Amino acid sequence: MKALKYILLLLLVLIIGFSIYVAVQPNEFKFDRSKTIKAPVSLIFNKVNDFKKWPDFSPWIEQEPDAQLTFGDVTVGKGGNYSWLGEILGEGSMKTIATEDNKSITQEINFIKPFEAQSNINWNFEESPEGTKVTWAMDGNQDFVTKLVTVFMGSIESQTGPDFERGLFKLDSIVQEDMKRYDVNINGVTEYGGGFYIYKTTNANSKNISAKMGENYGFIMQFMGQNGLKQSGMPLTVYNEMSENGVIMSNGIPVNEKVEIPEGADVALGFIPNMKVIKTTLTGNYTNLRKAYEAAYKHLAENKLEPAEHKPFEIYVTDPGNYPNPADWKTEIYIPIKE
Repeated sequence: MKALKYILLLLLVLIIGFSIYVAVQPNEFKFDRSKTIKAPVSLIFNKVNDFKKWPDFSPWIEQEPDAQLTFGDVTVGKGGNYSWLGEILGEGSMKTIATEDNKSITQEINFIKPFEAQSNINWNFEESPEGTKVTWAMDGNQDFVTKLVTVFMGSIESQTGPDFERGLFKLDSIVQEDMKRYDVNINGVTEYGGGFYIYKTTNANSKNISAKMGENYGFIMQFMGQNGLKQSGMPLTVYNEMSENGVIMSNGIPVNEKVEIPEGADVALGFIPNMKVIKTTLTGNYTNLRKAYEAAYKHLAENKLEPAEHKPFEIYVTDPGNYPNPADWKTEIYIPIKE
């Protein structure tokens, strides 16, 4: 009988000791994971800021793709919310509390099953020369039950940190794939109205063409500003020579009428006449322009259309500054053809 009492007393001491051990565990937890993604900050921010985009990169939905997802009337920005219900995921919801465009997103996550808990989710987006540093953080309080679970299963960070890493990896992957999207559309034979443009000519290759275009357009815009000239259309490029080794190009900005260019200026006035052309539209990154030209010239050959002497040119319909995703950029290609 005495032995049983000692055993029960020992068990009681162990239970009390274990309870004390659980109780003295940290009352709060906080951790984060970061990844630098080579993409514009606004493109990444917009994906994270819309809960309808979360199934694409959520590491938890990946574990149970058939889980029931319910999206609120608002899914983007402050007030955006969604909930889930599944055998693996349990039951819970998430809501966006605050946002600062292209800088941060604050969210609240509520777990209902298999146990009740509430935590804070914070996203931070920081531009850098390498791309955008994305930091995904989580913090919250730990009640006794949560502490008990972490004693047996490990800290919340050890359980959830790998999920954050997986989510950031997937976010990077879908962003990169999204930016690679492109489409080439042969619009067919049409008539180009023509007009004047101020241009600057240079040679370039595949490695420096973007930088040289930027320099030329910047120089032309500065010249136009100093001389009170107004832009009448989107920037264009006339290709004087095209070869495997590079191009000789004239980057230009349209103006409404013929203007006098001061003697000694490092720009010139050009004119594209009214003419018949084959028009091709590229929707996507400028790196796909070669494919668009190949498709255009293939169309010429298949339809027995003969290029005219006037050089081909392209017009940049969208301003990349307003379209962070290169997949949304539009370029119109015009190849003059003989009547």
